[in-house]
Amino acid sequence: MVKKKKKVWLWGSLVLIAVLAVWISSRWNAWFHNPEELPYTPLAVPHRVLLTFGDDSELSRDVSWQCDTVLYPSHLELRSLTDSTTQMVEAKGEVFRSRQGQAAFYVARLRNLKPGQHYVYRVVTDGKASSWYDFHTYPEHRDEVEFLYVGDVQDTLGGMANQIMRQALQRHPQCEFLVCGGDFVERPTNQHWDIAFNDIDSIAQHIPMLCVTGNHDYLKGIIMQLERRFTLTFPYFLDSKIGDNHVYALCYGPIQFFLLDSNRELPHLVTQRSWLKEQLEKSKAKWKIVVLHHPLYSIRGKNNNLIQRYMFDDLIQDYHVDLVLQGHEHAYGRMTLTSDDSQFTTLYTISHCSPKNYRISDSAEERFEKIGAEGRYYQTVSVKGDTLTMVAYEASQHTRFDSLAVIKKDNCPQ
Repeated sequence: MVKKKKKVWLWGSLVLIAVLAVWISSRWNAWFHNPEELPYTPLAVPHRVLLTFGDDSELSRDVSWQCDTVLYPSHLELRSLTDSTTQMVEAKGEVFRSRQGQAAFYVARLRNLKPGQHYVYRVVTDGKASSWYDFHTYPEHRDEVEFLYVGDVQDTLGGMANQIMRQALQRHPQCEFLVCGGDFVERPTNQHWDIAFNDIDSIAQHIPMLCVTGNHDYLKGIIMQLERRFTLTFPYFLDSKIGDNHVYALCYGPIQFFLLDSNRELPHLVTQRSWLKEQLEKSKAKWKIVVLHHPLYSIRGKNNNLIQRYMFDDLIQDYHVDLVLQGHEHAYGRMTLTSDDSQFTTLYTISHCSPKNYRISDSAEERFEKIGAEGRYYQTVSVKGDTLTMVAYEASQHTRFDSLAVIKKDNCPQ
């Protein structure tokens, strides 16, 4: 009898090990495989120019670019078309080596911008200049702002993202900047960064772009790693990240944005929780928006992303965050949570602009008020006075897919 029990236990263990081996084998590439990076040499002239924000104020800008493989003296030439002033801003450089090449990255920090101005600029490295680009700043102390939001981009060679975003901005020229919910690149290789910059060509040189980290922006491994080139491309993280946590807060008009890195392991998420709590406690913004990659409430399964929800969602509710912008799940979803006293509503939205679509769970309709499983989407988000309006568009035809307005009540705490 004892031998029989041992035999059953042995066979059961072998079956379990075999099942685990098959499962791990099926998931191995998803967990650990990084595609090969092709050898590359960057251009010897300034390229991959990107305009974004700088410190925590709306009148700051950072401009990043690449040029060659070694560092040269570099600067940004800035002209105001409004008051005809010109200034030279020194750029700081850093060489980044990836798996198959190296490139020199530069960032110029613009900290003396004036409100309501029209600026033109170009970047110069080793005497070689980029094209001229322009951007606007807007009047201070206003209660009306609109921006464009896209979830995951992860485009393919010859993809449609650039066309979609350019047409979206042509249809909504009042949008002042672009926000991306992570997975800006399909994978962290130079060839995929080429595709990503093609996607934002003629866009992110003229309106600032904000992007959170997504899991596809990381190198896979037992411990995932975010390459330095992501931080050098979006240099607001150079000054704002806490340890290895890529977080950032920005005040823009009546809005304050809080960018989180939901890809990290639990100890890092604990650090981010403390940071978010501190930022929300001292925030005086009328409207608060959190941006992170992994949805706190998933449309793919009720138990997805529970750690992220546990870490952040109570703070979002307790400190009356108005809007949570998310990506990752390659579908569209919109839900709201209203406080027990019906005085406050938080809007959660999931979106993507990628050529890939994922299946949503059968239970999604129980929680989400609007879902979309086929297609690409983008949203305009506007605040005006006491109203926040989010409108989602199906990207191929730019047709309205969903909309919702959230109105603050007079006695609602900020």
